[in-house]
Amino acid sequence: MDQSQISAVITDAVLTILTVAAPMLLVGLVAGLIISILQATTQINEQTIVFVTKILSVFITLILFGSWMLQRLQEFTMRIFDMWTGL
Repeated sequence: MDQSQISAVITDAVLTILTVAAPMLLVGLVAGLIISILQATTQINEQTIVFVTKILSVFITLILFGSWMLQRLQEFTMRIFDMWTGL
């Protein structure tokens, strides 16, 4: 395995990680932003509301996008195995 192949594997791994994590991170960010705006307007400063809302929204996102995320990870794994057997 030469340096260009290692660089390609690292690039593919980082892109796969970002692709798989993006839905959960975006939903958590949006949920936190919406709850923070609601808390600022109502002047309710309870941190557990934000925490519980983020956890529930990320959990629901994981349920909805879980099969898609698993498919992306399986594709990445197969690409790595194909590269390993091609050596």
